[in-house]
Amino acid sequence: MTSDAFLGGKLHILQPREGYRAGVDAVLLAAAVPATPGQRVLELGCGAGAAILCLAARVPDLKLTGIERQPAMADLARRNGQGALDVICADLADLPLGVRQLQFDHVLANPPYYDRAASVSSDDPGREAAHGEHTPLARWVKVAGKRLAPKRQMTFIHRAERLPDLIRALPHDLGSVEVLPLAARMGRAADRIILRAHKNGRGAFRLHAPLILHEGVAHTHDGDSFVPKIRDVLRNGAPLEF
Repeated sequence: MTSDAFLGGKLHILQPREGYRAGVDAVLLAAAVPATPGQRVLELGCGAGAAILCLAARVPDLKLTGIERQPAMADLARRNGQGALDVICADLADLPLGVRQLQFDHVLANPPYYDRAASVSSDDPGREAAHGEHTPLARWVKVAGKRLAPKRQMTFIHRAERLPDLIRALPHDLGSVEVLPLAARMGRAADRIILRAHKNGRGAFRLHAPLILHEGVAHTHDGDSFVPKIRDVLRNGAPLEF
């Protein structure tokens, strides 16, 4: 294990030294969730808890629940949460009755990025569970929608190429969809997107201007090259407003 600092040292997360390790995507996902104190939050596939605990570091007094199907990662999330995160070891396709009876103000997820029908599996079980899509993306979206309270919001981060799949999977009662593309540098195509949708939302679809993560058009030197807005999110726990 390693103890890794997030948000400029405000949060430390135990993670496996090898295999899947949370990074920038988890922090950006948390920053994009506009939660307020006292709300109930669910993360599907919480891993070691990095994303939902980054959110908790920014917004106090949240009621946190994480779903994680790998027992070892679920145990790590409990340790990292230090009693503030209720972690349920279960497959999101077969949630316990107690969870299915709850509704949440926010549901967030960073689903596996790679469809294993068109890619090669990893030899590392942890990395494969995090990266390989064994539960269909449509099921992630359906479960998120079912667990949302009326007028509340889901937030997903995913690869840009999977945006059509995400939109096709949205149930009819999830609307007011907005998408923020994430591009590594100016002039490059977005390779990630953040998608938000509201239960019973009726607003028009919004495609925001791409958010550029790094300064310059190419990586020219070692060290931190994040633009100030992203640096503020990653180092200070600032919200990612859009």
